[in-house]
Amino acid sequence: EVRLVESGGGTVQAGGSLRLSCEVSGFTTDDYAIGWFRRAPGKEREGVSCISRRGGRIYYADSVKDHFAISNDNARNTVYLQMVALRPEDTAVYYCALVLLDHAVVKWNDANEWRYWGQGSQVTVSS
Repeated sequence: EVRLVESGGGTVQAGGSLRLSCEVSGFTTDDYAIGWFRRAPGKEREGVSCISRRGGRIYYADSVKDHFAISNDNARNTVYLQMVALRPEDTAVYYCALVLLDHAVVKWNDANEWRYWGQGSQVTVSS
């Protein structure tokens, strides 16, 4: 069974930090990428960042590239999203997602490209 399990959300004050984790299980291939998306109240889902398991290719949305960092721990099949200097506008439900790289991914921040999804983790940043 394919599973993406997220953890690490919570409530922090503006300027604080959180680290989200996404643990992947149930795959027999390591040729995939993990992405993070978020949905803020009243807004569309937004691609935040992604990383390929092989080679560690990384992309960020412009809105987070200065204060979020994505990383792989392949030994633990876990991807982390380190978030620092958090702002109230970072408040959202954060989802991790997985896409198999057996085909070309045209647009990494298009949620329709991603096949498997975690359950979501709430991040709330108070001002």
